[in-house]
Amino acid sequence: MENDDVHMLGADNTEADLDDMKKRLKEMEDEAAALREMQAKVAKEMGSMQDPATAGASQSNREEVDARSVFVGNVDYSCTPEEVQQHFHSCGTVNRVTIRTDKFGQPKGYAYVEFLEVEAVQEALLLNESELHGRQLKVTAKRTNIPGMKQHRPRRTNPYVGFRGRPPYAPPFAFAPYGYGKLPRYRMAMRYSPYY
Repeated sequence: MENDDVHMLGADNTEADLDDMKKRLKEMEDEAAALREMQAKVAKEMGSMQDPATAGASQSNREEVDARSVFVGNVDYSCTPEEVQQHFHSCGTVNRVTIRTDKFGQPKGYAYVEFLEVEAVQEALLLNESELHGRQLKVTAKRTNIPGMKQHRPRRTNPYVGFRGRPPYAPPFAFAPYGYGKLPRYRMAMRYSPYY
């Protein structure tokens, strides 16, 4: 009799565990559905970013921003964006100043200045060869990079490397590694070839 009571008690406990497992399974399914929904949303956004029409619009937007920007070379390494902005403030309203840095956070020595008006670029070009922190700035209009259209610059040939010409004359007694008049022996070919 006591065994039957224990068995019945275990069955109630098993049902409670089963209900608990069903609850957890339902929660996991809801979470998986939410994740799938988020992934579909991100995939849709990524697909719209790679859409050719959107890519063309972003390219035209980039060209429009570059038309309002100038490249500033020979910027002092201790210069801050605020100082560069103050230097170009007389040209027009400065929207953004970007001082490029290397992977260690050290400035590379050049900057980009973006204006709100296109006319400010012509005013900024007049500041070419002006001084900031005792260094003469080089100001040019910013060019637009076209992805995948890197200018190919062939390697310059070194006049001292590559062309061997005739070796200088050396008398036979000066250097003869295989002995005078002897040539190095080569291994025989492994299979028959009619060309040898």
